[in-house]
Amino acid sequence: MSQQDDIEYQLDTLAIRTGHTRSFEGEHSEPIFLTSSFVYENAAEAAAKFSGAESGNIYSRFTNPTVAMFEKRLAALEGGERAVATSSGMAAIMAVAMSYLKTGDHVICSRAVFGSTVALFEKYVVKFGVAVDFVDLTDLDAWKNAVRPETKLLFVESPSNPLAEIADIQALADLAHANDALLAIDNSFCTPILQQPLKLGADLVVYSATKYLDGQGRALGGAVVGKHQLLEEVFAYVRTTGPSMSPFNAWVFLKGLETLSLRMKAHSSSAQKIAEWLAVHPKVKKVYFAGLSDHVGHALAAKQQAGFGGIVSFEVKGERESAWKVIDNTKFISITGNLGDVKSTITHPATTTHGKLPAEAKLAAGIGEGLIRLSVGLEDVDDIIADIKRGLDLI
Repeated sequence: MSQQDDIEYQLDTLAIRTGHTRSFEGEHSEPIFLTSSFVYENAAEAAAKFSGAESGNIYSRFTNPTVAMFEKRLAALEGGERAVATSSGMAAIMAVAMSYLKTGDHVICSRAVFGSTVALFEKYVVKFGVAVDFVDLTDLDAWKNAVRPETKLLFVESPSNPLAEIADIQALADLAHANDALLAIDNSFCTPILQQPLKLGADLVVYSATKYLDGQGRALGGAVVGKHQLLEEVFAYVRTTGPSMSPFNAWVFLKGLETLSLRMKAHSSSAQKIAEWLAVHPKVKKVYFAGLSDHVGHALAAKQQAGFGGIVSFEVKGERESAWKVIDNTKFISITGNLGDVKSTITHPATTTHGKLPAEAKLAAGIGEGLIRLSVGLEDVDDIIADIKRGLDLI
């Protein structure tokens, strides 16, 4: 797909064709450029490329053809002008913080986010003299009341981890822009196949590529997507400090993007069936899945998403003992904190992904001892249900 091609392709085509500029060898699959640096014909060419007078590759910390292919492909899927790849999802969030915040600034973050995101803002970003407030994701008045003159960033996960709370992205974008702030959305749960926050008004989209973008639990990576000029700061930060994506991992993610659309539709379909089954199970107190009509964010999710995703969290009767019994009696579902794989995974958020949060923070985020998070894979849906049922029958 030529960079001069002005045809508007659909997502499924962009996910397979974008970014691949063939070398003189004419390869059909994207090559992996496993090199730390690049060689020039003469000193003048080297000087021109290092100065920026000529475009070209310099050093793989910030210019690598394989990484560039991944960045172009993800940006195209997201509807963004540019993407900057990082070594992990957390590195992407840190890149946003370090690029756009300074001493005296203020951040508002949704309370319902990944545990490490809370720790990053609460323990490390504050060291640089940045104030951070956490608010309920769905309470727009709380967001409005938290805004200060020095507020520079609103950070949100939607759907949230692990309770699938849904943010009104357009309303938060309007709030941010009315106060000269940026809105960043962690879109790892939906991916650009199911949700495109930039089109809803967000300024930045953050990814843990480790999750669905890869889809098979093979590699760590992250990315930030947005307008070209805005991403210059993120690129400069990554170039200078080095949390870069490796060429090999970028190639893995390129292959993941090729099947992303098919996988997300399949994950969503199976998750819907499992959530509906759990919702009527006598041992289950509550199911957190926006695809259920009684979910508080169902209508909003249906409006701004093309599907409800593959994460189903549910609360069982009997607290931790019962939750662990369900988890421990699965036969093939992987007990791990990762998500987004073709293999189903299951975890107890209160003692794993959010285990380091203080008790009061868990309570505020709605993460109880009976909560289980299931990442629905691509196994037969009836087999997944049967595997969960083994433990539920023992409660």
